[in-house]
Amino acid sequence: MARLRRPSAKYSLGGLLSIGMLLGVLFWGGFNTAMEATNTETFCISCHEMKDNVYMEYQETIHYNNRTGVRATCPDCHVPKDWTHKMIRKVQASREVWGKLTGTIDTREKFEAKRLKLARSEWARMKASDSRECRNCHSFESMNSEAQKQRARKQHEMAIEDNLTCIDCHKGIAHHKPEGMTEEDEE
Repeated sequence: MARLRRPSAKYSLGGLLSIGMLLGVLFWGGFNTAMEATNTETFCISCHEMKDNVYMEYQETIHYNNRTGVRATCPDCHVPKDWTHKMIRKVQASREVWGKLTGTIDTREKFEAKRLKLARSEWARMKASDSRECRNCHSFESMNSEAQKQRARKQHEMAIEDNLTCIDCHKGIAHHKPEGMTEEDEE
């Protein structure tokens, strides 16, 4: 214990601080690189469970292919942009990686068997955040209601009045709806 209280005879304070700062920069650089690498569509579809199931469905939707050429990728919808919520989501996603490693969804049949549970979890996450990721691109305030079809305009006006969020009405917009949904799921 006494050794810790004495200055080092071998290393200067400046040298120790420099090494500490270098290690900190290297750690942060590696951490940030890993965060960015896991925030890409390429990473999301690197396992066949996503590539062979939900990614194929997504390619048939307006979020993938549309008249304006704007594409929403997996992380645009499933990973928050702000750092705190992004970190929380990354920790939650570790359970999904665990599912991959343990083989709980490694076949189409296993994936489909868990699909409703997975969808409900994602819908709940989106509802709890007031569809935060949807609102990165869409907002009621920015909508030109005159350019919308009458039915869409009326639905959006009712959604504003009833304090609804995007996922309340738009389940299945980027992926097929799972089998076994109840009336409560549709609400």
